[in-house]
Amino acid sequence: MYMTVPETAAFLSMPEEQVNRYVLEGRIRAVHDGEQYLINTSQFETHFQQLELAKAELAEWRATPIPDDVDIKDED
Repeated sequence: MYMTVPETAAFLSMPEEQVNRYVLEGRIRAVHDGEQYLINTSQFETHFQQLELAKAELAEWRATPIPDDVDIKDED
């Protein structure tokens, strides 16, 4: 599915100027149809998957209890 720059900015919760800059820098792939840039949204799927994974890892890290004694050493 292709979206315009304003639609993509709303989708990513970014200012339009930042999306335009990313398109011009090549950080977001886009096609120019002569009037406007069209951006394929499937390129963001991996980004959102990695973002969800990072959130889950952070939540797991925050849920790990702190040991009572900081000098405890793992002795296997």
